[in-house]
Amino acid sequence: MQGNPLTSAAVDCPAPHRNSLQIDAWLHGRRWSIRGTDAFDDMALIDGRTDDLDQVAVAARAWHDGESLSDIGRAAPFVRPTGRFELSGPDPAHRTESEWQHLRLEASELPYPWAPAYRNLIESAYAESALRSLYPFTSHWALRFSTTTRPDLNPTGPCLTANSDGTFGVGRGLLTPDLGLFTTPGEAVARAVRERQPALPDR
Repeated sequence: MQGNPLTSAAVDCPAPHRNSLQIDAWLHGRRWSIRGTDAFDDMALIDGRTDDLDQVAVAARAWHDGESLSDIGRAAPFVRPTGRFELSGPDPAHRTESEWQHLRLEASELPYPWAPAYRNLIESAYAESALRSLYPFTSHWALRFSTTTRPDLNPTGPCLTANSDGTFGVGRGLLTPDLGLFTTPGEAVARAVRERQPALPDR
């Protein structure tokens, strides 16, 4: 292990596509958190929190030994996979699909009252090939898109939101539904797709 032994540690892994596993001790209370990231994006593959230091050691050993993400989760049940793939290289298509899978899993696990609407919006956008081909990311729980992957995002419109009143917004900018409010996620996604389509020339 490396790092400040009082508050954190890092556990190396021989797999070239993984960064070191980060382990942090909470300042108040007997509790630890872990985060294992991808070497290409520095995005979390696994994370978790526990008050069982023995379980932290189990997860650290499994990461160090290069075990699969699912095997790490089975060995240390507090570990939560984020849904992202372990990528063997910086392939844009695979990175885009990986991030979609992360957003879909994240949306399915959110405990908030508005989570079902947000989850339906994510699923509706993923089902549309014109949006699924773009790299997805979120800001203030708004679904946005980029023509490039991290770390150099190139945002492209529009932006989709699931609102607390049950409507779904579409806008050119962040959190400004200037393209309309809709009663279903499918309608919002369809409006977003139309916005991305080039205008037909006048005849």
